[in-house]
Formats: sequence, structure tokens, C-alpha cells
Amino acid sequence: MNKAALFFKLFIVGIFSFIIVIALLFVMNVISDRQDYRDQARKQISASYATSQRVVGPVFIQPYRITTTTESVDEHGVKHKDVRTDDGTYSVFPAQLSIQGTLKPDIRRHGLYRVPVYEFSGSFVAHFNVPPPPLKGDVSYGIPYLAIAIQDSRGIVGTPAIQVNGAPIAVQSAELTTAEQDNPVHPGIPYGSNLRALLPQIPGQPGSLDAVITLSLDGTQDFSLVPLGGTNHFELSSPWPSPLFEGQFLPRTRNISSAGFTAAWDVSSLASGAQNQLTRGADHVDSISVSLSELIDPYSLANRATKYGILFVLLTFGGFFMFEVLRQMRIHPIQYLLVGFCLAVFFLLLVSISEHIPFGAAYLVSSVACIGLLTYYLVYVLKNRTYGLSFGAILTTLYAALYGLLISEDNALLLGSLLLFFIIAVMMLVTRRVDWYQRTRSRRLSRLERMGVPSSLRASGGASNRRTRRRRSAVRVR
Repeated sequence: MNKAALFFKLFIVGIFSFIIVIALLFVMNVISDRQDYRDQARKQISASYATSQRVVGPVFIQPYRITTTTESVDEHGVKHKDVRTDDGTYSVFPAQLSIQGTLKPDIRRHGLYRVPVYEFSGSFVAHFNVPPPPLKGDVSYGIPYLAIAIQDSRGIVGTPAIQVNGAPIAVQSAELTTAEQDNPVHPGIPYGSNLRALLPQIPGQPGSLDAVITLSLDGTQDFSLVPLGGTNHFELSSPWPSPLFEGQFLPRTRNISSAGFTAAWDVSSLASGAQNQLTRGADHVDSISVSLSELIDPYSLANRATKYGILFVLLTFGGFFMFEVLRQMRIHPIQYLLVGFCLAVFFLLLVSISEHIPFGAAYLVSSVACIGLLTYYLVYVLKNRTYGLSFGAILTTLYAALYGLLISEDNALLLGSLLLFFIIAVMMLVTRRVDWYQRTRSRRLSRLERMGVPSSLRASGGASNRRTRRRRSAVRVR
């Protein structure tokens, strides 16, 4: 292979590599579209089932009305009394809040897509120390109540049960009735609460109360609790094997296994801004959150695998090129292109098959199909069964290494770096004795041999020709 042919082949291989990269980008777009379809399926299931749930409360609410009378004197010296009334509520957050519950998972399907849902069953235990009212003047008080805010009330299963100081209290919707709207002092609806329980406590009087709330709630994938107490202790358990803990606070203790998970949080009001955020009506409130995520997300893994696709293509094309140089065997550019497209189709097969069977099995089926086809094809392209099977073995190793990278999220960078180092080391060892300049000279000497030039003249043929050309140039100059 002379120098011009060498660079031309490299140029063609580079062009074909760029074409395969474009094909891989199309595959990544397909994966992105499938992810969008899955998200749409999740929204449609949430619309007919219940959305992700967040529970805020309970909170002690005391409604009040302040009447203020002011006197004024007009320009004629006549005194007037102006009476002004202001309605409002003040809140008391729990001194201690303890929540224990379980998430019973289930799967809802929308076409090909799986969406995890759950039913939360738990108890809320809250202790309140109600201080004297912080209000002065002519104040009238309404009936105090406990307020609970649930993100999607459609998910409420049955009727929540509330006991205050050991006595059952009726739970009702937080929407005001007509009589309450006409009442001079109505409770109001703070914090977006949608459940309330009217308390027998004397309005406007200090005291303490203990509340126990039993609640069952349906939701989709995500579940959150807001640490409103002075001290908060939350415990959640579920048979779901792959939870994702989110929010502003991670569990203090957790245990995750194939049988499910248990997790516990201990959060102080000194560490959480939830009380102030809720009082100010902030859009964001500190919370703890658990997501029932898939153990293996086929779309995320397929997307990660496709990013390694260009590495597969470059390694395969590089192997072909090294084979041409070392074995003096020509491989047609079309054969490069066909092999590259087969490598790209593997990733499309992977994402399409993983929608129907587990990702590991889909990876095995796709890799066996592509490796088998490439090995069979390369036996004929390389005109040698041993060479074809050797390339098949190399591809098998690469696909196995890629799967290891995909399932090992924590060590993916380390394993990928070691894999690249190993590949570069192997290529350097294989080509350590190759004299790239000598390969172009040997091709020229073989042509001289075919022309019948004696061996004594071949070695110095190149130098003699250069000296002859220099002498002829000097004669022309004279």
C-alpha cells in the first residue's frame, strides 16, 4: 500500500465513520422519542389514577377576627367612629411529628409502558403545644381545627380517621360551606389544605393536644412528606427493591434488598425551613421524598450504550485497517460501511427488544444476533475462517465489556478508562515492530523486482535515482 493509497483509505474510512455517527444520532433520537412516549403514558395514568403525592400536616389552625375602632374629627369638628374588621388565622406547628407507613407498589400499563403506582398506608402522630393567642384587642375566635394538605385528593382511599386526645374527630373537606361563608369568623383555607377536623378545644385558649391520624393514599411513583414538626421522625417501608431517595434530606438509616426497603429520617426544625416556607407561601417547601424507580431503566441504559457506539465503530474500523496493513489484504470500503451499519443496528435492536423483555435478555439477544452476523460475514470478507472467528471473539469481548459498563454505574468511568487503556496497549504491542516507512519502500522494491532490476541495485535504487535527478537538474541550470 503506497503512501497515496494509505491516505486515501484513511480518508474513506473517516467519511464512513462520520456516516455511522449520524446513524447513531438517529438511534439516540429514537430512544429520546420512546422516553417521551413513556412520560406521556405516565401522565395519562396519573390523570386517571392519582398523581405523585405530597402530604403536608397536620397543622393547628385558629381562625380569628380583630375589630379595630378609631375616632376621627371632620372639618366641621364632628367626631366619627370608624370600625374596621380583619379576618385571619394563626398556625401552630407540631412540637413532635412521627409518621410511619408502608408503600404497597403495583404496576399499571399503558401500551408497552410500565408505570409504578402505590398505595400508602400509615399513621401520623402529632403533639401540639398551643400557646396563648398572640393577638391583642377586640378579638373573636372561630372554631380551631387541624388542617392536612394532600397534593391530589383523588388518591384518598376511604375516610381518614383522626383521634384527638383519645377522642375520634370527624374529618371533612376543607371547602367552606355556605353557613361558614356567612359566619363572621370562618376558618379559611390556609396552606392549600383539603382536609380538616374541627376541634372541641375552646377557641383562643392555650393547651396541648395529641393527634393520631390514620390515612390511606394512592399515588403514582413519587411520595413526599414535609417535616413540619419541631422534631420529625419518619419511617417508610415497601417491598419495592429499587427506591430512589430524593428531596432535601436523605434517610438517616436505610436497608435495601431484593425483598424491599426500609428507611428512617430524623429531621429537626433547626435543619429544615419548611415552617417558614409554608408560612410565607413559598412555591418550594423542604421535604423528604421516595421514588419507586425501575431497577433498570432500559431507555437510559440504551442511551448510555449508544454513546459508546462510536467507540465500537472506531475500534472495528481500526482493526480492519491494521489487518490490511499487517496482512496485506484489501478490504473494500463498502465492506467497512456494511459492518458499521450492522454495529449501529445493534443499538436499535437493543432498545426495541428491551420494550418487551428484560434489558439483560434484550442485550443478549441483540448482541448474539449482531456478533453472529458479523462473524459469518467476516469469514468471507477476510477469506479465512480463523481471522473471521478471531474478530468475532474480539467483538464478543467488547460487547461483554460494554454490558459491564452499563450495569456498573458507580464504576463506569473507571472500567471505561481501563478498557480504553487496554485496547490502546494491545494495538501498540501488536504494531510495535511495524516500520510504517518500510512498508511503502517494500512495495516499491517489489515493483523493481518484477521489472527485473538486480538485487544489488534495488537497495540503492532509490538513492541513485535521487542523485541522477539532481545531476540532471544541475545540467539544465548551467
